[in-house]
Amino acid sequence: MASIPERLISSSDGPRPIPVIGLGTATLMEGVDDEVKSAVIEAIKVGYRHFDTAALYQTEKPLGEAITEALRLGFIKSRDELFITTKLWCNSAERHLVLPALKESLRNLGLEYVDLYLMHWPFKINCEQFKLPVLKDCVAPIDIKAVWEAMEECQTLGFTKSIGVSNFSSRRLQDLLSFAKITPSVNQVEMNPLWQQKKLNEFCRENGILLTAYSPLAGVTSAWGNNSVIECNVLQEIAKYKGKTTAQISLRWLYEQGVSFIVKSFNSERMKQNLDIFGWSLTEDELKKISQIPQQKLIYLVGIVVTELNDVTAEVNEELSFQ
Repeated sequence: MASIPERLISSSDGPRPIPVIGLGTATLMEGVDDEVKSAVIEAIKVGYRHFDTAALYQTEKPLGEAITEALRLGFIKSRDELFITTKLWCNSAERHLVLPALKESLRNLGLEYVDLYLMHWPFKINCEQFKLPVLKDCVAPIDIKAVWEAMEECQTLGFTKSIGVSNFSSRRLQDLLSFAKITPSVNQVEMNPLWQQKKLNEFCRENGILLTAYSPLAGVTSAWGNNSVIECNVLQEIAKYKGKTTAQISLRWLYEQGVSFIVKSFNSERMKQNLDIFGWSLTEDELKKISQIPQQKLIYLVGIVVTELNDVTAEVNEELSFQ
C-alpha cells in the first residue's frame, strides 16, 4: 500500500496533517452511488486517506457508506485514519443556514465531524428548487463576513476540524482576512500545468493558507473537462524521457509547487498510477519548460453553473481569471 506525504494546515487542534493527494467524488450524475462507494473502498485499499465531496455532488451518502464498509472489512481501524472534506453549497450561503447545512452533510456522511469544511463558491444562490444549470436571476452577492462567522462557529462547535474556502481569488481572500478570527486553512481552486496559479499560490503561502488543486489533469474524466493536460506536448515529452505517464508528470509538478491536490479516477490502475509520483523528481530544466507552457483556464463559472452572465457571475469569472 502506498504511503502518501502530508502537508500541515491550521485546525482547532493546532497544526493538522492533510494527505497531499485526495480522491475526488464529483460526478453531478444521478444513480452512481454504488460506483462511488466501490471506488472509495478500492481507493482506501490502495492507500488513499483523503476524500473530497460536497453537498452539490450528492456523493456524501455513498462516501459515508464506503467508510462504514471499509471499517467493517478492516481496511482501516478507525474513522480518524481518514481526512474528509465537504463543502457548503451556495444555496446555504447565509449565516443562519451554514450550521444546518453542515449538520445535514454530517448526517449524509454518517460522521460526527469532518476534517475540513469549505465555502464552495464566493456567491449565493436563491432558488427554491436547486437544479443545474442555475438561472442567472438566482445568483446573488454573498455576505462573506456573515457566512465566515458561521463557518467559524462550525469549527468552534467541533463539527469540523478546519474551515476554508474554494474558488477564492487573492482579492477575496484579502477581504476575508481583514475580519476573520480564524484564518482559512485551505483555498481549493483549479490548478494544473496549464493553469499554474503562481500569484495565488504565493499569496496563500505568505498567509498560511494551503492551496489545494482541483482538476489537476484538466478534469479529463469529468463532463466539463478536456484532454488539454494529457495531450500537452511539453508534458508528453518529459513523460516519455522519464518513463512516466503525462498524468504523473502533472501531479509531480503540483507536488513540487508545495500544494495538495484532488484527483478523480474510479479506475483502480489509474488510482495506483496517481499515487506513484513520489521517490523521484523533476529537473530544473523540466520545471523551466513547464513554467513556460501557455496558460489557459478550464473551469469557468459560466457554462457550469449559470446559463447566462449577470453582474455577479461576470465579476466572479473575471476575478477567477486573473488571480
